[in-house]
Amino acid sequence: MIGDHNHSRTIRWHRQVLIAVGLMVGWVSLGYGQIAPTMIPDSSAYFPDAKGNEWRYRGRITQGTIDQVKDTTFVNVSTVMGQEKKDGVTVKVFHDTSPGGQAPMDSYYRRDAAGIRYYGSKPGTILEQQLIPYQIVRFPFEVPSEFLQLDRKNLNLGVDIDRDNQAETVDVEATVSLSGQETVTVPSGTYDDAIRLEAHMQMLVHLSGDGTHVYGFDTLTAWIVKDIGLVKYIERQMIPTREAGKDRLLQITEELEGATLQGGSVIIGRRHVPGGIYQE
Repeated sequence: MIGDHNHSRTIRWHRQVLIAVGLMVGWVSLGYGQIAPTMIPDSSAYFPDAKGNEWRYRGRITQGTIDQVKDTTFVNVSTVMGQEKKDGVTVKVFHDTSPGGQAPMDSYYRRDAAGIRYYGSKPGTILEQQLIPYQIVRFPFEVPSEFLQLDRKNLNLGVDIDRDNQAETVDVEATVSLSGQETVTVPSGTYDDAIRLEAHMQMLVHLSGDGTHVYGFDTLTAWIVKDIGLVKYIERQMIPTREAGKDRLLQITEELEGATLQGGSVIIGRRHVPGGIYQE
């Protein structure tokens, strides 16, 4: 989002699920000529959450304006730390060392038969605090399917874009779709039948200084694999400014290098190797 990778922060039930914010208002109805959705059994197996599970991702950030672009790389390690009480409920705690190339962060999730709810992060953002808790994925999965995830207006953005010493307000609308299953190749190997999830967020920012508007967007494509979790995501953001041609473009990619999962198995490519430690 504006000045912050809040979208990518909430991709996960440990970086495994989609986009911030969710009012689950139901799947879209099928129209003429559309493919009937396929039910994905054991949907929760796409989000392994045992304490001690660890995933290592290789990341890349491309950012800049139309005139200037720079690339940076990073490594992010995501670990299930255990569970704790938050807002009166028991949540799972995930720790990321460099989510989206940023500073370390803890995130909180609750899973039940209906899906997964997000309970915020530490450190969090002003916008996030207005939204939590919210549901970010619903079980069982149906492919293809789509739902309206957010339609909220006049939220405090927590950022002063026009530099009048007053934070702007923002309207946000988001949709999420499960578009299909396909093969994806990442540093840890090639995975068949990965579920492809896509999220699209539109943001209308109301500038407090003169009442004009600027637009931003955040799109996300993620691939998740049964019994492994997130293996890749690509997030694209357009962060608006008031200056023509100076809108900031940002793309973040993370790809799985390796994962140590409880039960004594380590993923190296497509093989589950008892005991060992992932090595390139």
